[in-house]
Amino acid sequence: MKRKVRDCNGFMPQSAVHVAAWDVDCISVIMKAGLAAASFGVMLLSGCYSNNTDALREHTADATAAAKRDAGAIAAGVIEGLARKGPTDINRASSKDLQKLPGIDSDAANAIIAGRPYDDTSQLVRKHVLSRPQFNRIRAQIMVK
Repeated sequence: MKRKVRDCNGFMPQSAVHVAAWDVDCISVIMKAGLAAASFGVMLLSGCYSNNTDALREHTADATAAAKRDAGAIAAGVIEGLARKGPTDINRASSKDLQKLPGIDSDAANAIIAGRPYDDTSQLVRKHVLSRPQFNRIRAQIMVK
């Protein structure tokens, strides 16, 4: 059974050339209808938000303020990272150097110094110089030579 092909307007194509023209015509009609629907949707949505410009301006200002705060924090982190010389050797570091580690105050620094020498960093916990949470905070920033 031969299938009859109709163009977008309901007319039968006469030959293969007409079928190719039919495809182009139908695609063109479909694309124009889709574009018209999308345009109508955009106009409808923009009409629903009469203060769309004000909302966009306010949202942009909020995002800019957040980016400014984040940029300041990032810059401070980069400066701090560049100032570090690598892991701190807990067998040789001064009290002042140890106090630069997060959560280490003068008492903890003095306790680290008093417990020297260390064979490995985990001895800070085994010798009860630091608690496990304190050690976990500085673990990546300390070493033993």
